[in-house]
Amino acid sequence: MNAEQWNARYPIGTRVMAYPSGWPEDPLAAVYQKSAEAGRLFGDWDTDPCQRLDTVTRSVAWTIGHGAPVVLVEGETGGIVLDQVAPFLAGGDVRG
Repeated sequence: MNAEQWNARYPIGTRVMAYPSGWPEDPLAAVYQKSAEAGRLFGDWDTDPCQRLDTVTRSVAWTIGHGAPVVLVEGETGGIVLDQVAPFLAGGDVRG
């Protein structure tokens, strides 16, 4: 979905589940989870790649220089790529 399509569907303040470092199903996230569960985190993990934010949007979406559409959400300072933001549906489920 591009920024214009997002903005037509989702106004500022839309409740979303945001994955700032990527989806939990990502291979890197899976390695992190297994290592954390075993107490063996390696390297310099600054952030949890499995982080999920139940939050709201705080800007319209826009396209950054290399072409990725992003949006700002409460709890994060930078834009998150729209592919890593899932709006909640009316019943409280997350659109996947």
